Amino acid sequence: MDRIENLLEQKKKTGLLRTLKPAALRKEGRIYLDNKELFDLSSNDYLGLSNHPKLKEASIKATQQFGAGSCASRLLSGDLEIHHELEDKTAILKGKEAALVFNSGYQANLGIISALYKNGDAVFADKLCHASILDGISLSKARLFRFRHNDVDHLESLLKKQISKFESCLIVTETIFSMDGDRPPLKDIVELKEKFNCCLMADEAHATGIFGKNGSGLVEEQGLTDRVDLIMGTFGKALGSFGAYVAASKKIVNYLINTSRSFIYSTALPPSVIAANLAALELLKTEPFRRKILCENAAYFRHQLSSRGFEIKSSSQIVPLIIGETEKTVALSMLLTGKGYWALPVRPPTVPAGQSRLRFSLTCHHDHKILQNLIEQISEALNV
Repeated sequence: MDRIENLLEQKKKTGLLRTLKPAALRKEGRIYLDNKELFDLSSNDYLGLSNHPKLKEASIKATQQFGAGSCASRLLSGDLEIHHELEDKTAILKGKEAALVFNSGYQANLGIISALYKNGDAVFADKLCHASILDGISLSKARLFRFRHNDVDHLESLLKKQISKFESCLIVTETIFSMDGDRPPLKDIVELKEKFNCCLMADEAHATGIFGKNGSGLVEEQGLTDRVDLIMGTFGKALGSFGAYVAASKKIVNYLINTSRSFIYSTALPPSVIAANLAALELLKTEPFRRKILCENAAYFRHQLSSRGFEIKSSSQIVPLIIGETEKTVALSMLLTGKGYWALPVRPPTVPAGQSRLRFSLTCHHDHKILQNLIEQISEALNV
């Protein structure tokens, strides 16, 4: 107990103590806290679908038809026809033979990697890959090699030196990095994957629904669907609902059904969630204007910040403003909250020491006027 108390006290002293902040409501790019309305710049509801009438209608209808929960794992009695319908439509969207739905992005990354790789294998992961990817590698017992962020030369040097020592090898990258908002040199990574005869997994959690002709993601946008072995993504960000998936060959999906512990031993997602996900996939076809508006808003915000002298590495709807010092970052967040903007600080260990930041997560509801006013408040606060 002393260890627990000491840790909490230390985090409090260093400005790293995390607390929960319950909201009364969140919708249409806004959040309601303590009887105040604020622009919500910490949500992943990029396309504003979480409150879309068609998602809510589909969810209610499914609840009335099937009940509130699935009440069993899918390998018992929790499997419904609509689970398979969602997987079929996800596979079509991603351009793969098959897909498998998981209960969250964390469970997907944990279950995919730990099932497919083992002691005697190796995984080469970008230095900034999400914690769920690293935890999946740890569970697999495969040897982990981390290459410098988006550095294909470093990746190639590691592959040359290490790959012959292992039975099977995997390269893992995100297509939009969750904390920096930037992209990897995906084509170059695909070429290395083919040169060294290993597999490639792309985490499209923050790209699904936004990029590509059909909103499939950056793998689609860059014409690499057939060359990426495992495409993971989520329904809980741009698609506005909950859950995750992997799209791959039928053989891999069947293997995961039989070996992935986070899939086998989890109660199936409830019908209401599955139905909402299906509605979201349909809206990617019928309302493509949402991703167009989002990308225009993000480009405007990045350009305006850059023109003020801020260093912006982002090339997406995730735009981090790196402040550096944790206390200064927290203070700026609190100041912006007072001005009506909900932009939470991201601090170590989520990001490296000295890299504390405000991670602005834009949605299609954040128009140029809202963003310009926000930039003025930031500039005034930082004397820029």
